[in-house]
Amino acid sequence: MKNEKLREAILRVALGYSVGEVTEEYDAKDGELRLVKRKETKKDIPPDLKAAKLLLEEADFSELTDEQLEEERRRLIQRLKEEESDGT
Repeated sequence: MKNEKLREAILRVALGYSVGEVTEEYDAKDGELRLVKRKETKKDIPPDLKAAKLLLEEADFSELTDEQLEEERRRLIQRLKEEESDGT
């Protein structure tokens, strides 16, 4: 299970993702903190080629038949499309 979580994390980095950031500024008035400014932004993290290379090096495609390779290609393309539509 740990290996699968690690693989999923590396895949996320390899494909790129978005993360939300919240910045808040407070002011101390009369001994109380008061929210003055709140800014929400979306930060896009670009795909990382080193992570993609790591995933490809880990995969062993040498034992697969042509049909299995084609199925794996279709699966990966579908996964990329899903990741793009999810915005991650």
